[in-house]
Amino acid sequence: MTLVMEGIALDDPLRPFIEEKMTAATSRGRLRPTAARVAFTDENGPKGGPGIRCALTADLPRRPAVHASGLGETPRLAFDSAYEALEHELARERQRRRDVARRPKKYFVAEQGHLPDGEAGLPPVRRRRRSA
Repeated sequence: MTLVMEGIALDDPLRPFIEEKMTAATSRGRLRPTAARVAFTDENGPKGGPGIRCALTADLPRRPAVHASGLGETPRLAFDSAYEALEHELARERQRRRDVARRPKKYFVAEQGHLPDGEAGLPPVRRRRRSA
């Protein structure tokens, strides 16, 4: 996975922490991201207040990119809130894929409509052959 960081110095001590957390977050799912982007921007300049925004984007193969952002007073707090939102989005994507895979297919549902009431939920009875 290619990790691109913007808006943070090359020698910032937060950089290894970000690399470790992003690798951990993106290695859980079945689809491994091809690229990830971490961008820090100062929303309100020298005014002060919670003005640092961290935007995280993960590019998944054959899926739309997953994006999350967070706001905080320091880059670490902004990253933590964005990371939490990204984990939530990735979990939702995994759950969505799981639900689609478990949905009954149309031929199964059509077959269930032909059965009399009460038999739809029961599996077919399997008879074993007995050898003589």
